[in-house]
Amino acid sequence: MLQARCTNTKTKNEKIMKTTQVDFTTSILVDQTPKEVFNAILNVRVWWQGLHNEKIEGKTSELNGEFTYHAGEGAHYSKQKLVELIPNKKVVWLVTESKLNFLKEQDEWTGTEISFEISKAGVKTKIRFTHIGLVPKIECYEVCSAVWNQYIQQRLLASIKAKN
Repeated sequence: MLQARCTNTKTKNEKIMKTTQVDFTTSILVDQTPKEVFNAILNVRVWWQGLHNEKIEGKTSELNGEFTYHAGEGAHYSKQKLVELIPNKKVVWLVTESKLNFLKEQDEWTGTEISFEISKAGVKTKIRFTHIGLVPKIECYEVCSAVWNQYIQQRLLASIKAKN
C-alpha cells in the first residue's frame, strides 16, 4: 500500500498553525465507499472549479505533484504540493505559494495545509476537511471559510454523488 508524507521546512504560518486549535474544518457524510471518495477528492478539476472562473494546472493526484490554482479573474493564486497520500484515508496539500489580491497580507495561505481525512462512519463514509492555518485571526478566514463550505458541501459532495 502506498503511504507517504513529505516533510516541509519551517513555514511563515508555522507559529499560527502550532498555537491555534481553530483551523477551519467541515465534514460531510456520503453513501459512497472510501475508495470512491478518495478518487473524487484527487479529481480536483471536477469539484474545485465552477464557482469563480477557476483554472487548475499541473499534477493533482501524485505524491510530490504540484498544481496551481487561479480563481476570480486574478483575485486568487495558489500553488499546492501533494505532501501526504494514504489511499482511501487521507490527502494533504501544502500551499507553497499564494497571492490573494483581496487581502492586505496577500500570501496568508503560504505554508498552510489543505487536508482531507476519510473514514467509515457506520455504513457511510465521512470526509473531514481541514484547512490547517486558516484560523479566525487571519484576514481571509471569513471569506475563505465561506467559499470552502461551498466547494466541500456543494461541489465535492455533488461530485461524489454523481459517481454513484
